[in-house]
Amino acid sequence: MRRAIVLGILLAIGGVSLAVTGFQAPQGGQGRGGAPQGPPVAEIQKVKDNLYMITGGGGNTAALITDRGVVVVDTKLAGWGQAILDKIKTVTDKPVTMIINTHTHGDHTGSNEFFGTVEIVAQDNTKANMERMDAFKADKSKFLPNKTFKDKMTLLQGKDQIDLYYFGSGHTNGDAWVVFKSLRTMHAGDMFAWKSTPIIDTSNGGSAVNYGKTLAKAASAIQDVDTIITGHSTLMTPADLKEYAEFNNDFVEWVQGEMKAGKSVDQASAEYKVPEKYRGYTVGTMMGGVKGNIQTAYRELGK
Repeated sequence: MRRAIVLGILLAIGGVSLAVTGFQAPQGGQGRGGAPQGPPVAEIQKVKDNLYMITGGGGNTAALITDRGVVVVDTKLAGWGQAILDKIKTVTDKPVTMIINTHTHGDHTGSNEFFGTVEIVAQDNTKANMERMDAFKADKSKFLPNKTFKDKMTLLQGKDQIDLYYFGSGHTNGDAWVVFKSLRTMHAGDMFAWKSTPIIDTSNGGSAVNYGKTLAKAASAIQDVDTIITGHSTLMTPADLKEYAEFNNDFVEWVQGEMKAGKSVDQASAEYKVPEKYRGYTVGTMMGGVKGNIQTAYRELGK
């Protein structure tokens, strides 16, 4: 079963190598011993008035009920569109009218096509990254973003206003920060997936050295927010985001020290431990884990 889940993630990410599973619950299909499973089932949690977080099946999805319809942020893995819609129908009869993709990965863009030809919004680089994915080739290209932005964009207005920001590379080179202004809430995507060493997708422009800097820019620039929807974890706060920026900047500073000491990547990865002041943080295993992060940082710092 575990091998099947890992394979599903590898396919969903669109060719990006992941070391272990952890992004999502099992999809429908065969269960243990070959027993059939039911259809994908998501869970819904109210965040603020008219704003919900839908979990399961990949990245956390946000659903904002607006005057015009429902805005969905991230559509999980392929095959999870109905599960998303089922949860939305428990809180509103309004149709989905807009999708915002925080970045390119298939566990955040996989069910775009389920919602038909609605408006799809993403950062410029994310659209370019998605265009390289098999999931959006040929006739599926109509489910690519049809509206993009470079640094900032405002969608809708009044109580429904959504501000989109891009502060630089980190998880990828197109990570959007989605701010529901009147609700003082932000969706951070996988720039803040959880409290762990980060997942850095260099094939889509991610950066170890810039990761903490980009987080710090977001923490400083985005004001009047008290709640953060993370990429894969629970709700967090701006204080958590600031701490996560410090964690990543401290990591790069530690890597620089290892380089100056002449340590190899293998030696440095064997020595790394989460600093005591970041108690509760974990060492991730995806994209090569901490060794992969150190290798990426060594390569960037050595340029």
